[in-house]
Amino acid sequence: MTAVSEASTETSLAQLLDLSGQVALVTGAGQGVGATIARYLAAQGAAVAVNDYRAERAESVAGQIRADGGTAIAVPADVTDYPAVRSAVERVSGELGPVSILVNNAGNAGAGPRAGRRGPFWESEPADWEPFLAVNLHGVLACCRAVLPGMVHSGHGRLITVISDAGRVGEAGMEAYSAAKAGAAGLMRALARSVGRHQVTANCVAIGLTDTPTLAAVTGDPELTRKVLSNYLIRRVGRPSDAAAVVTLLASPAGSWITGQTYPVNGGFSVSQ
Repeated sequence: MTAVSEASTETSLAQLLDLSGQVALVTGAGQGVGATIARYLAAQGAAVAVNDYRAERAESVAGQIRADGGTAIAVPADVTDYPAVRSAVERVSGELGPVSILVNNAGNAGAGPRAGRRGPFWESEPADWEPFLAVNLHGVLACCRAVLPGMVHSGHGRLITVISDAGRVGEAGMEAYSAAKAGAAGLMRALARSVGRHQVTANCVAIGLTDTPTLAAVTGDPELTRKVLSNYLIRRVGRPSDAAAVVTLLASPAGSWITGQTYPVNGGFSVSQ
């Protein structure tokens, strides 16, 4: 291979992850995995709308992206509030352009969660389930509904939902959470079928134990961490960058022929064919 052809190949490979001209909305991006995803997408050239239900967190991440030379705005909203989601998407479209990449990252029990307890499902009540269903399923429905008309109209789009391995293999004591994440994965598969002809893809990234602020209770206890990691083939806690790298791939031109899939980023917590 000549030097010229090698240089040409390198350029084309770089372009596979190029997000220049794209507008990304990342929900729950005020910290942890979402914040890292927002920074990764911005580093590849996307203009990023940073969502969080806490305005100060969203603005902090957007400010970091701008300080690094990227383009970003903060769009605080609770993803379970559909009118607020629609307003946020309209604002993004007005300031950055139509959303072409949606990353549904907001999860857990959402804004102002109830004091949770892990116990037998048969002792739980509907009020215990609702916070998990609201943000992990209804929030994904709301965000997809808000951005899809623009994607279908333009003939291009990426829908990426961050779920948990709990949604793939189940988690005892977290039945409502597992059900909501599995529901979100089902939604992505259904949307992949309904919008693929419009060049819109829909995929999930299923993460395992990841070092985020909400996981401090585990990672701050060395003995508990060791016990938990014994279930992982790669015996380390996941990093936000692990998930962000796969999300970036799916958002990029390199992921243009991938749809309806769930990619486990879980250190080997669960394996399948």
